[in-house]
Amino acid sequence: MDAHTDRFAVAAAEERWAMVRSIVAGGALGDPDWRAAFEEVPRHLFVPYYFVAGGYDRLWCEDPDPVRRARWLRGAYQDGPLATRIKDGELISSSSQPSLMARMLEELDVQDGQRVLEIGAGSGYNAALLSHRLGDDAVTTVDLDPEITESARRHLAAAGYHPTVITGDGTRGWPRRGPYDRIIATCTLSCVPQPWLEQCVPGARILAPFATGLIALRVQDGAHGRYAEGRFLHTAAYFVPLRGTPGRAARRPPTGTVPRRFSENDLFRFMLELTEGSLDPHEALSLWRREQRPERERFGITVRDGRQWAWLDDPEGPYAWPLPTV
Repeated sequence: MDAHTDRFAVAAAEERWAMVRSIVAGGALGDPDWRAAFEEVPRHLFVPYYFVAGGYDRLWCEDPDPVRRARWLRGAYQDGPLATRIKDGELISSSSQPSLMARMLEELDVQDGQRVLEIGAGSGYNAALLSHRLGDDAVTTVDLDPEITESARRHLAAAGYHPTVITGDGTRGWPRRGPYDRIIATCTLSCVPQPWLEQCVPGARILAPFATGLIALRVQDGAHGRYAEGRFLHTAAYFVPLRGTPGRAARRPPTGTVPRRFSENDLFRFMLELTEGSLDPHEALSLWRREQRPERERFGITVRDGRQWAWLDDPEGPYAWPLPTV
């Protein structure tokens, strides 16, 4: 199935425009260039199948049942994540929620002529949106799994896009195509890989899921080399973990005997993940309550002089917690 023989093209266009209208109504895609990308890039070509019902049911574009084919197409344009690859019962790749992708791409703040490195190829849909906005030559996407990169490359070609797709360890970036003006990750980090900073131009922006939030870092040259610093966005974000060189494993931190009304609170869980290994759950809860239940944007991350740490309000203030390094 390619862009010229796509028998779903007409029905998909209607579904796609409805999806875009929904995203715009939610406050995203104010940038006309990104709106055009979402209106024109056919998401269904990137998810010829996906899993529902906890991975026990697969919806497929070639299903002989027309009812299930129609369900597959509708689902491809619903504003939700789609599980695209499951191995041994574990989700290892997905197509992210389109409205979250739209917010992330707008927050990336790309400009014409800039080069972007994407960490986590997934289905290839995000790389296609970037290629639509910047051109194929400006976009490089990296993933550790050769099956994922091969399918992403195939999906991209079917949709008419040809960015550079690399099989490799995303924590090491891809220096051959740098330097980059922007790096965007579509997988959750447990620390910020130092090679990314070295492959950026001064002033570059890095946007990545971290804990259950999105960290936006600005890369700069300092007295002792490259450093990066920035705050979390307000938006919650849940992605599969970055696979590669091990840092702290991405997982749900223990809550101990913290009362359920706190342990299930989204903002407290964010702080708990961010401070794991530095604060036990009760210490984290005490600080969180004392600081009036801080929102994500009060937190930030600094990467400097071979160290990196998370912080509340001030990178040099009293509330800071070391992060692992890669």
